[in-house]
Amino acid sequence: MNLDREKREEIILLSMKKCDYLTREQLQKIHNLGKVRNAQKVLCSMEGYISSFINEKKKVYYLNKKGRERVGATKIRKKTSTVDHFLMRNDLYIFLGKPSSWKNEIKIKIPQSKISIVADSVFKIEKKHEYFIEVDYKQSMSKNTLKIKRYLQLYEYNPGFMLIWITTTPYRKKKLLSLCENLNVQVYLWDDIK
Repeated sequence: MNLDREKREEIILLSMKKCDYLTREQLQKIHNLGKVRNAQKVLCSMEGYISSFINEKKKVYYLNKKGRERVGATKIRKKTSTVDHFLMRNDLYIFLGKPSSWKNEIKIKIPQSKISIVADSVFKIEKKHEYFIEVDYKQSMSKNTLKIKRYLQLYEYNPGFMLIWITTTPYRKKKLLSLCENLNVQVYLWDDIK
């Protein structure tokens, strides 16, 4: 195996470690893999390190045991019915310019309380502008409301953060905007950013 191919494989495997699950289209966007045929060829050559399954007529890739060992990944991923949650988060990651500080499933403590929030993702720009990401895929609005109340508590101590939601329907977008009216918020529709 030549060095360039090995390096490219390593970079692709590391993005799978970071994003958990990725479609071919997402991998094409992240790694500039060119046209469909070239992307398929690259992914086919990596079958020893990745596994896949079909979700809504699209192939979804994730690290297998050998792939996890190669890049030091500890999370074991398998086929899951909640994969759209991950794919939505990944599309938002790509849409927002692939922030280098992006981290998934981060626990945020609310000062002077025992309450915390687990954000779907967090990233910072220039170490001062903090962004919290929430994915709304088939989650009950009552759960979203509870989470928003916690963000409102956090806002009292840290009013500089931006809350970004990604959701599936215009109705849900409107509802989230209404619930978050006292926060710095942006809400995207998944179909608009794919």
